[in-house]
Amino acid sequence: MATILKTPALRPPLPPRVVVVNKNLSLESSRSYSLRLGHKFMSTRLSRTNSFRFAAKPWPRFVLLAQTTEADQSVQEPEIEDSPDVPNGTEDSTRSKEVIDAEETQEVDDGGRIPSSVIMTSLQTYREALASNDESKITEIEAFLKSVEDEKSEIERKLITLTEELSTEKDRILRISADFDNFRKRTERERLSLVSNAQGELVENLLPVLDNFERAKAQIKVESEGEEKINNSYQSIYKQFVEILGSLGVVPVETIGHPFDPLLHEAIMREESTAFEEGIILQEFRKGFKLGDRLLRPSMVKVSAGPGPEKNQQKVSSAEVETTGDSGEEGNTDANPA
Repeated sequence: MATILKTPALRPPLPPRVVVVNKNLSLESSRSYSLRLGHKFMSTRLSRTNSFRFAAKPWPRFVLLAQTTEADQSVQEPEIEDSPDVPNGTEDSTRSKEVIDAEETQEVDDGGRIPSSVIMTSLQTYREALASNDESKITEIEAFLKSVEDEKSEIERKLITLTEELSTEKDRILRISADFDNFRKRTERERLSLVSNAQGELVENLLPVLDNFERAKAQIKVESEGEEKINNSYQSIYKQFVEILGSLGVVPVETIGHPFDPLLHEAIMREESTAFEEGIILQEFRKGFKLGDRLLRPSMVKVSAGPGPEKNQQKVSSAEVETTGDSGEEGNTDANPA
């Protein structure tokens, strides 16, 4: 007899058992609501059910068969054992209870508040209780609805309070922003003032050097070519010094031909003048300088005391008129004796 080497036949595992939920459950048996008094709401609990466990026999292994015949071969198939923890008779009821608990859990949100569906159900139950004249249920539902109304009023009061607090905080933020803006501007002004004061003190110390340059320039008399070269070098240094002062914002005070200003000028002399009116500067003895709006040094000037060109012409014309009148009177006197 020939020896045959075969392996046991393999079959795929059976699909899991499908549980059918009984959809003919009534509302009374599938869902229960517990009404609360005050601020305690109904609570639900999601029951746990043991999952189906499939206990299958191990898969057969490939084994060498020696001296076997076709009649002696046997095929092993996987079998599904029912879990001893969950009886077959209670599977449908357990699944139905799980679905009901899940639906009841969805009716209470995370904040503990009862959604509108529960309130609508309570109103429907209230109408049914009124129709059946069930006093206990009517009282219980009225207390529940009153608690909902009280909670609504409390939420409205909290909303008003929070709105007022928000408005107050917005005003406070605006005030803080305005104060900070004013502080920033004031700090910037103080910084610029400190810089200007420091520059002013430095320039004031350099002004005597500028006066010495100008006095030396007035006294120099160029007589030879060598002296002219020295004078040109000196003038270039003086020009560079003036340009540096100008770059710092230093400007001279206007004097000759301008009205006298006691805030900018220092009058050391007054002189009558027919060329300038009274109060006009005639001569400058020492230059004055300004740094921006700050006066570093006033100018020393001589001011005209008048009478000015118009008054001088009036005096001359009046003198001519008087002279003409006197000459006419003398002519008349000479004619009368004749």
